Amino acid sequence: MMTKLSVNVNKIATLRNSRGGDVPNLVKVASDIESFGAEGITIHPRPDERHIRYQDAYDLKETVTTEYNIEGNPIPKFMEMVLKIKPTQVTLVPDSVDTLTSNAGWDTITNQAYLKEVVSEFKNAGIRTSIFIDTDLKLIEAVAKTGADRIELYTEEFATQFDLGNKNGVKPYTEAAILAYDLGLGINAGHDLSLDNIKFFKENIPNLAEVSIGHALISESLYLGLENVVNMYLHRLK
Repeated sequence: MMTKLSVNVNKIATLRNSRGGDVPNLVKVASDIESFGAEGITIHPRPDERHIRYQDAYDLKETVTTEYNIEGNPIPKFMEMVLKIKPTQVTLVPDSVDTLTSNAGWDTITNQAYLKEVVSEFKNAGIRTSIFIDTDLKLIEAVAKTGADRIELYTEEFATQFDLGNKNGVKPYTEAAILAYDLGLGINAGHDLSLDNIKFFKENIPNLAEVSIGHALISESLYLGLENVVNMYLHRLK
């Protein structure tokens, strides 16, 4: 199946915020990324708004023409924002307030009742819901019981093992994807995916619907150019 590329623009907001102005303009960059061929835009606002601001989420809603994915911990402020904006997809991530970057998936067994409630509220609003998850098969089985539409596989460990030359590090992700598909869940993935590892990952993950890539893609663009890098990812995902 075709795998969609959703570009996370958090790092564009980080660069903008470092000078306190509006350069680079986040909305313009997101629009350009879509024109370069990306099939989605992802943001991950955090409570301290250190990169994406909550206002950015509303501004992007007016301009994003592809899939719009908002990630975050479903605290009340986040839920209120998502329900107002109604993006294509919301990805639930168990970040603590002071987390630098996402570093773990949900314990979907311990948080089963809570996630059911949150997923139900978003789905009733017509928003596709995805849960950020590790490769533990029991946790993936528990995702299916929440009513979520998709999982997003947390891929940092894969990327680490790939860099070490251990290509067998993809096997838990393959097994997780097979189980998720059998349970009726769509499969997304993200975190530390890059031009170096994305083709191998895609080839080994059946039914991979979407990847969300930000840090690596923006970093690679410093050398190769944003339009070029977006198209390099699209080529590798075909």
